[in-house]
Amino acid sequence: MDTFEGRGAVITGGASGIGFATARQFAARGARIVLADYDAAALDRAVAQLRSEGCDAHGVACDVREPEQVTHLADEAFRLLGAVHVVFNNAGVAVDGPIAQMTHDDWHFVLDVDLWGPIHGVEAFLPRLIEQGQGGHLLFTASFAGLVPNVGLGAYCVAKYGVVALAEVLSREVGNDGIGVSVLCPMMVGTNLLATSARARGHSVEDQLIAGDGVLDVDEVARLTAEAVLADRLYVLSHGASRTSIRRRFERIDATFDAQLAAGWNH
Repeated sequence: MDTFEGRGAVITGGASGIGFATARQFAARGARIVLADYDAAALDRAVAQLRSEGCDAHGVACDVREPEQVTHLADEAFRLLGAVHVVFNNAGVAVDGPIAQMTHDDWHFVLDVDLWGPIHGVEAFLPRLIEQGQGGHLLFTASFAGLVPNVGLGAYCVAKYGVVALAEVLSREVGNDGIGVSVLCPMMVGTNLLATSARARGHSVEDQLIAGDGVLDVDEVARLTAEAVLADRLYVLSHGASRTSIRRRFERIDATFDAQLAAGWNH
């Protein structure tokens, strides 16, 4: 996909953070936008802001954990936009703490939003994109934690590894349909993910915007993401600091073959 001009874009988790910032980037390049979010009040504010900036924008309340709601989102998006070309499965949550302390509900909450949410998005939108025959792009928010394990974010890592795999497989399957695939794998971005996640579960916590060295401005990440769609880049890697850790992971995997050969395993 070489332009956003006149294209329809759908973004889950679109009322704030990376989702909203990316919507603004798409809109600045001429896209028409449908935002989806579970927080109806925040969604209304986000849509109003986009419209005040001259964007053709609409909002659809949606909990990505529920396949029926994601199907409804697809129905509404095609109705409102006429055609959909970009689907950004961005909605995400996190629960921190060691795996030994994760409850069954913790696992369900993270996997239902972070992995099943994107799966529901693919189920609802991909057949229609193929049938539409106009190409397009599937975009996913994963994480650095979907490439390298992060201690204290076990459930999140499991989900985000799955999202990376989903994007990688799709990139091999849908290219002949003219559909590109990208997966965003950032480290720290200036969002309130943990606080927002707690509120989504009805928990009360203070907002804590993580700030400091290595934290990128969300608008910069959104700009890189929009450029990756136009360039048809599979991986969107916003933090150069992640490169060494990613390389080390694959070096450890490769080194296992040598260790096994040295131990006599020659199959």
